[in-house]
Amino acid sequence: MYAKAAKMVISSRRCVAFTGAGISVESGISPFRGENGLWSRYDPATFDIRYFLSNSTRSWEVMREIFYDLFGGVKPNTAHYALAELEHRKLIKAVITQNVDNLHFDAGNIVVHEFHGSLRKLVCLNCHKRIHVDQVDLSVLPPLCSHCRGLLKPNAVFFGEPIPEPANSNAFREAEKADCFILIGTTGEVAPANMIPRIAKQHGASIIEINTAESAYTGSVTDIFLQGRATLVMEQLMEEIDKL
Repeated sequence: MYAKAAKMVISSRRCVAFTGAGISVESGISPFRGENGLWSRYDPATFDIRYFLSNSTRSWEVMREIFYDLFGGVKPNTAHYALAELEHRKLIKAVITQNVDNLHFDAGNIVVHEFHGSLRKLVCLNCHKRIHVDQVDLSVLPPLCSHCRGLLKPNAVFFGEPIPEPANSNAFREAEKADCFILIGTTGEVAPANMIPRIAKQHGASIIEINTAESAYTGSVTDIFLQGRATLVMEQLMEEIDKL
């Protein structure tokens, strides 16, 4: 199966990767859903935009604990680096990610469509200025914009918010143009992101799925299912690609 998948990637005209929480688990980032997910320890309502606007200090306290204290020092793993290498070799054209951890950029990918935004930048809800989180003092909450004193919010999609542009349009455009899609660590449960691989399939793309367990895609759109941890599977897939 690995050899077949490698040939599929090599022979493709436009191969695109689509990643979810599973690729970052081995970097130490807990997924949101599942038995040990963040939602089992924290109330998802904290990340609803209406809650944030009315309880910004409490929402920021939880976000600082999870995303900036607990996960602030995470690094890319070999699966992230493998995708960066594939883009460097021009074997994949882009990465579409549901993750907000910025690890694809850290690994060296250039064309990354962050479908749910990124935690690395904050946006002012008043003047819309975007500021890198490293330039903001999170010891005082909620953080305020240095330009207009408006409330700062992570530039990631909260419940109740739309998918940002141009990431939304770019992701679906990539799905329509691709002839090969590599799904890594995504269960297919989160809408509207879960429609992207299905759009790719409808437009004729071959689907390679990498997951530790079967997902909502496995029995419907997946052509090759490579079961296992993202790091180990990508390492083996790269070995097969190197043989060709």
